[in-house]
Amino acid sequence: MFGISKKAITILFGLLALAFAVGAILLFTPQAGQQARGKPVLWVNGKAVYELDLLRLQGNDPLYAANPQGLLKTLVDTHFLEQVILTEALKQDAARIRVGSAEVRKEVDRIREQFGLKEKKAYEQFLNQVGYTDAQLRSEIKTQLQIQKRLEQIRSAAKPTPEEVRFYFEVHQEDYKGEPRLKARQIVVDEAKLAAELLAKAKAGEDFAALAKQYSKVGAEQGGALGAGPGESEPKPVTKVVFPDKVAEAVFAQKGPGLVGPVEAGGRYYLVKVEEYLPAKVPTFEEIKEQVEKDAQAAKGNGALEAYLENLRQKAQVRFAEDSPFSYKNLPVAKVNEQEILLAQVLQPVFSNQQTAALIQQGLGDLAVQFFLPQTLESLIERELLVEAAKKSGKPFIGSKDQIAQAYLLYETRGLTATEEEARRFYAENPALFTIPASAEVTGVVFKAEAKAKAFREAALRGGDLQALAKAQEGTVTEYGTVSPNQLPAVLDRLVFKVKETFPKGPMGEVSEVVKLEDGTFAVLLVKNRKPEVLKPFNEVVEEAKERVILSKRQQKGQALVQELRKAAKIENRLSQVLAELTPKTQEPAKPPTQEAPKEAPAKP
Repeated sequence: MFGISKKAITILFGLLALAFAVGAILLFTPQAGQQARGKPVLWVNGKAVYELDLLRLQGNDPLYAANPQGLLKTLVDTHFLEQVILTEALKQDAARIRVGSAEVRKEVDRIREQFGLKEKKAYEQFLNQVGYTDAQLRSEIKTQLQIQKRLEQIRSAAKPTPEEVRFYFEVHQEDYKGEPRLKARQIVVDEAKLAAELLAKAKAGEDFAALAKQYSKVGAEQGGALGAGPGESEPKPVTKVVFPDKVAEAVFAQKGPGLVGPVEAGGRYYLVKVEEYLPAKVPTFEEIKEQVEKDAQAAKGNGALEAYLENLRQKAQVRFAEDSPFSYKNLPVAKVNEQEILLAQVLQPVFSNQQTAALIQQGLGDLAVQFFLPQTLESLIERELLVEAAKKSGKPFIGSKDQIAQAYLLYETRGLTATEEEARRFYAENPALFTIPASAEVTGVVFKAEAKAKAFREAALRGGDLQALAKAQEGTVTEYGTVSPNQLPAVLDRLVFKVKETFPKGPMGEVSEVVKLEDGTFAVLLVKNRKPEVLKPFNEVVEEAKERVILSKRQQKGQALVQELRKAAKIENRLSQVLAELTPKTQEPAKPPTQEAPKEAPAKP
C-alpha cells in the first residue's frame, strides 16, 4: 500500500525519466545514413524507426545484457519499445519549439568542456568515436533542447489556484513544521574540573552571563548568549545545529528551562543555561505562503507533465513491421472500475528498479517476474482507487497520481493523536527504536603474512607511531572512524561487537588478536572510545514516541481505507493469465513466489 511520506516526489510513471534516458542514449548513438540503418521496425505517427538504431539502443540497455529469453524477453522488449515510442512521440511534438543557434552552441561548448575537448583535434576524434559529424551532433542537441523546453512549457503553464494552494497547505502542514528551538547561554571550557566548579557557582546563584564573560572560550563577549550577534548580549532562538550532537541531545531532551551539563564533546566541556524552550510548531499559512505556493506549483506541474506524457502516448499512432525482431505485447493486465492498467505501466517501475536489473543480470529474471510484477500491480491498483476517491471527494487535490494518492491518505488520516500512556507502551514494545547503538573508533591494519601481523600486534601493545609500525611489517592501515554494529566488514564486526567486550590495552588503545579474513589476509584492529548501546530514557523521547504512535495509527487507518475502497470497487486482475498467454509453450508459466521474497521492493510508481 502507498506509504505516507513527507513530500513524496514521484517520477511521473517514470515516463519523463525514460524520455531523457533514451534521449541521452540517442545523443551518443552512432547514426548512419538511412540506407545503412536496416529495415523499419515500427512507425510512430508515420515516422519510421529503423532496426540498426534500435539495436544500438539495445546495446546500451542493461536489461538486454543478460540475453533474456522466453517470457522475460517479451517483457523486456515491451518495456524497451514503450520507451522508444514515447521518446519518438515526444521528439515529434517538441519539434515546433524554437531553439536558437546560440543555445545549441552553448550546449556544445558545455559538452566539449565536460569531456575535455577544447582542442579542435580532440573534438574531432570524439565525433569520430561516436559516429557523428558536427552538424549531426548539433541537430541532436537541438532536439534535446526542444524536448526540455517543451516539458518546462507544460510544467510552468500549470498554475495552482488560491484554493488549491491553501488546500495543499492544509494537507501537507506537517511538512512545514519547524524544529524545536530554545533561548540559552553557554559556557565552553577546556577542563572538566573548571566546568564542574562553574556549574556549582551557577547553581549557587552567580550570574551565568558574567561567568560566561569571564571563563567561556566561545561567545564570551556576548555573555554566552546563543544567537546573539556582535555587540549583542541577549540570546535569540536557536536550533540543535549550534551545538555539537552530544550537547544538543542533552540540552533539547530537557524540554524546558534549567542548567544542563557539563557535557564533554570534542575535548571541550559545555555548560548550558536554557532560559526558554520553544517546541516545534506549524507556522501559519501567511508566514510561509510564498514557499507553499512554490511547492503547490511544483506539484501541479508534476500532474500536468504526467497527463501530457500519458496523452501523448495514447494519441501516438504506432505500427509494427510484420517481421519485427522484437516482441511487443502491451496487453491490459488489470481493470479498476472502468480504468485499464496496461502491462507496460507495470513493467516501467519494475524494470527501472536497480534490484530487478541486478536479478536479471544474475540470471534470476524469473524471480523478478514472479515477485515484483504482482506486487507492483497491486500498488498501481491501490493508487487508482485512491486517485478516484480523491476526485470524488470534491477537494482540490493536485499533483501526479502518486502525489494525489498519498495526499488523499494524509487528508483522510489527519487529526490523530497519541496519549503519553500509548507512547510509553510503544516505547516498551519497541526499545530498538530508542536505543543509541554501541560504537567504537576503529583502525584496521591488514597483513599478507600471519607472522607479520603477530609482530605488529606485539609492537602495537608497547606503543609507538602507528604508520611506522605498520610499514615495518608491510601492513596496510585503514581508518574506519567511529562505527556501530553492522558497519564494518562481517569478520571485523564480529570481532569488535560480538566476540568479546574488550581487548588488551596499549598506548594506542585496545589491540585485538590476529584474525584471518575471508581473502586469506590477516588483520589486527586498534579500538578506542568503545561505548555500549544505551536505551534513551522515556522522558527524553516521549515526543518521538508519540509521533511514532500517530504514524502507526495513520498507517492502520490508511490500510483500512484502502480495503474499504477495494470492497466497493470492481477490480479485475488478469496478470497471471496474461503472463501465461505470453509464456512460450516450452517454458513454465510464471508462478507466485513460494519462498521468502527479496527484502527490498521496487519504488512505488
